Amino acid sequence: MNNRKLLTPLLLAAAAICGIYIGKLSYTVRQPKPTTQPQSDTAWQLPGDINANSNKLQTMLDIIRLFYVDKVETDTIIEKILPQLLEDLDPHSVYIPAKDFESVDQELKSDFGGIGVQFSILSDTINIVSVIAGGPSSVLGVMPGDKIIKVNGHDFVGEELSNQMVMDSLRGEIGTQVDITVLRGGESTIDYSVTRGIIPMTSVDAAYMIEPSVGYMKIDRFAERTYEEMVQNIAKLKSEGCQKLIVDLRGNSGGFLDVVNQMCNEFLPAGALIVYTEGAHQQRNEVRANGVGTCQDMQVVVMIDEYSASASEIFAGAMQDNDRGTIVGRRSFGKGLVQTQMPLGDGSAMRLTIARYHTPSGRCIQRPYGHGTAEYYSDLTTRYANGELFDADSIKNDETQIYHTTGGRVVYGGGGIMPDIFVPRDSARASDYLYKLRAKALLYNFALEYANRHREAYSNLSIDQLINKLENDNLLSQLISYASRNGLQSTSLSTVERDIIECETQAYIARNLRDDNAFYRIINTADDGINAALKALRTDD
Repeated sequence: MNNRKLLTPLLLAAAAICGIYIGKLSYTVRQPKPTTQPQSDTAWQLPGDINANSNKLQTMLDIIRLFYVDKVETDTIIEKILPQLLEDLDPHSVYIPAKDFESVDQELKSDFGGIGVQFSILSDTINIVSVIAGGPSSVLGVMPGDKIIKVNGHDFVGEELSNQMVMDSLRGEIGTQVDITVLRGGESTIDYSVTRGIIPMTSVDAAYMIEPSVGYMKIDRFAERTYEEMVQNIAKLKSEGCQKLIVDLRGNSGGFLDVVNQMCNEFLPAGALIVYTEGAHQQRNEVRANGVGTCQDMQVVVMIDEYSASASEIFAGAMQDNDRGTIVGRRSFGKGLVQTQMPLGDGSAMRLTIARYHTPSGRCIQRPYGHGTAEYYSDLTTRYANGELFDADSIKNDETQIYHTTGGRVVYGGGGIMPDIFVPRDSARASDYLYKLRAKALLYNFALEYANRHREAYSNLSIDQLINKLENDNLLSQLISYASRNGLQSTSLSTVERDIIECETQAYIARNLRDDNAFYRIINTADDGINAALKALRTDD
């Protein structure tokens, strides 16, 4: 009953909002002239030029504008109403204010205007971790290890520095100029005038041969050019002898639907259903493979976890329901609502849910959200508390939602994609000491400082030589001493904990000296999920 009371005004408000924004897609408050003055605590008639039958919200806004005790900006009221209105519809319909639109929209773009560096803030200073080859900074001679100390003539160091502040200062319109001063080697300063250029944002973080016939690909998100990146990397892996592929979608929160459809098409035979969408105002729309994919005979393992969502779940569901690949990991997030982005005329936008995703077997990917947004987003905490992330026996399949793959295997609905092979979270990675090393950024800062000290000496080493060098550099004891000097005393560490900490340290140093490929080549050696994926591929032989 309470929900019904809440829902009714919300629906009325929704209708009113549509009335305001559909059409010219702009809002202008009418300026009626009052014909009567309302009397306190008495009933009164609306002024004749306020139409009470137009829509309730419009009427209320007009009345507030005319009669409220203080001057009120109606636009401000609307800006506060819209987010709450959409939040009460479902967890993924959102209002994007004009001031936030550019940064939000940039998330899935594949390029932006910038100077072409990756950076990290260490000791209140911007450290350049890597310089994008061929980018504006690379052409001018900016180098990894340089520290940016001034931007446009102003000091740019201090505790108030944040990643967002740096990006806001270095990114900008293509063709515009930004002046930076860098400190090199702790001694000399160099001034650069950098003209911002197009900086590609890759979404395939790593692609390399993890075993003689097995390729590994880490996909961070499904952005505009992810499909092209995937095809290019698969071609490279095939040239190196790749016959089997691990597609790592752990932590991938999704992206563009057409991109994931293109990617699925590479692996599926002609006519295979990839996904379908359906909603109250959207007829069933099916997407099927056209049979021209280049990886139809390649063995595939797809890795997912509790942070894999949306497009990641579409990919995993298509592979699983078509018996095309083995799913390894933990139950995915369960985000299966289709949003379309609608401009609202003033630079703002609305991402409105219009349909639901369904896997080929008919499963709805979306998990329930009827108990409110707060409970919906606390689901991962609930999974953790219930032991689902650590023990397969703690997982309760919904026996009322049984579906079948094309080969007749049983799969379950109820939200998210359940893996074929469960891999628990590694409790050793949640050790108190390792948690504090990460939380205080000590592990990463040590890795960056170490890389800066050895950058010149290690610059000409091959990746294999670098890995071998790091394995023999006694990094764990150096890290423990570094952490101790910075206020974190070591505890008694198990052999497993020591191995994990040392592996992560080597991986971050390699990333700072090379790239993400080097990082994943090292970090994956201590990954239980990777080991399970490799075992699954060997079993399929």
